[in-house]
Parts: sequence; C-alpha cells; structure tokens
Amino acid sequence: MSAAPSWLRHELLSSLPHGFGARGCQPPPGLMRAVQVHGCRVIEVTRASDAPIGQADALVCAVPGLPIGIVTADCLPVLLATPSGVVGAAHAGWRGLAAGVLDATVAALAQVARDADRAVAVIGPHIGASCYEVDEPVVRALSQRFAGVLDGALRRTRPGHFEIELARLAAFDLRRAGLAPERVATLSDACTACDAERFHSYRRDGPGAGRLFHYISAIEA
Repeated sequence: MSAAPSWLRHELLSSLPHGFGARGCQPPPGLMRAVQVHGCRVIEVTRASDAPIGQADALVCAVPGLPIGIVTADCLPVLLATPSGVVGAAHAGWRGLAAGVLDATVAALAQVARDADRAVAVIGPHIGASCYEVDEPVVRALSQRFAGVLDGALRRTRPGHFEIELARLAAFDLRRAGLAPERVATLSDACTACDAERFHSYRRDGPGAGRLFHYISAIEA
C-alpha cells in the first residue's frame, strides 16, 4: 500500500494550520478559493460560503478556523501570517509578480491586522530557475518593478532567453513591502518541474497538468 501524500509545512507557520500540497493532497473541507487570473487583486474572506468569491490571486482572512488557499502548477504559492493569527495566501507567477501581487497582499493584511508589520511569509513549491527559461518579453515585463535586482535573478541560456529565479524576486518584494528578512523563507528542495513524483508541473506536463493545493487557516490570538 502506498503512503498517503504528505503536506509540506514550515516552522515559521508552525502555530497555524497550513500546508503546501503535493500530488494527491486533498484540500481541507470548506477551503475558500478565488478564480485565479495572474493579477494582483486581493479579497478579504469574512465568512464561509459555497458561492464563488470572485477573481483574485490573493486572499486574506481573520476568521478563526476558516481555511483559505490557492492552487498552482509551477507558480509560487506564498502563505503569510501575522502574530495575531490573521493569514494570507497568494498566487505569484511572473505576471503576478510584475503586477505587484505580493505587495498588495501585505497591504491587505495591514488593513485587517494591527501587527502586519511582524508578518511572516513562506514561499512554497514552485518551478526552480534551472527548469524555467523565459524570453525577453517576460524580462521586460518584470524589469520596471524589479529594476536593480532583476539581473541577479537571471542567467542567460541562449540569445534572448534566460533562466529566472522567481523566488528571489518574490522574497525581495516581500521584504520591500515591510517584512523583516528573517521572516521570509522559501521551502528548499521543492522544484515542481524536477520532482515529478511529488509535484504537478505545467511546464513539464503541459495543459493537462494537475494542480497543487496550498492552504492556511487563521486562529484566535
């Protein structure tokens, strides 16, 4: 009998129910999700509902026990939490990063939590730089927001193409939004494209790729 799929967790979020999904991990009951569109809109979830909650690429929530989450298949899942137990979940591909989705998520946390300046954030399984080649239009789209740091996240592979380390840009944006460097972490050894046994990957498997669920729940302070 095969072992049950294991959620990935991180010590920065250890006081909260949370999980970064692998193949076979099923979302917790009542998980609240938006329709993701690779943008920067953030929705505050204030109650459980069976109805769709609209288009957005990030959610924040202060309702104890109500899980919020996102799905990915190479993009970066980012889970956030404040010491008072308010949480956020963001979907950040290159389009979302260029649009400022992580800055918007931290700003939305600050509207709900008095201690958003002490929030933590963890970047979950995503496609690693060695598996993710992009072209010059993608680099140009990122260059305005990440001027000065983008070059450090790129490695030229062939004319007009680069490997790109999205997690490096995400961590920079979270720190720029006000999170202390020691409060921003990235799960190690979790490249979705490299590890076909554990993860789904759009870049590897194409349009038929599955999706990974990631969730976090608020708790009482």
